[in-house]
Amino acid sequence: MTAQTSAPTANRWVRFARKNLPLLAVFAVVLVAVVFVLADRWRRGAFVFGLATLLAAGFRLCLPAERVGLLAVRGQRFDVGALTAVGGAIVWLAVSIDPLGTD
Repeated sequence: MTAQTSAPTANRWVRFARKNLPLLAVFAVVLVAVVFVLADRWRRGAFVFGLATLLAAGFRLCLPAERVGLLAVRGQRFDVGALTAVGGAIVWLAVSIDPLGTD
């Protein structure tokens, strides 16, 4: 009986992962950024976080609204513009800050 009840649950998780694959990819990159920050590599973490935001903008630009999942918040133009501006600003700040003896 448990095999029958776990099959629909497994299918639900597979469908959720398939629909939100772009969001899960962005989340994985954000997780890498958090690891960098926790390892006291905050500039690299900020840079990777900016890249994750730019990756989200790329997914939002290239994929239809049905495939992008929860990355679709508003209209495509607004989402791509906002994510690109924020991601670009974070990457620029991470690159332009003087290291002051840190990595």
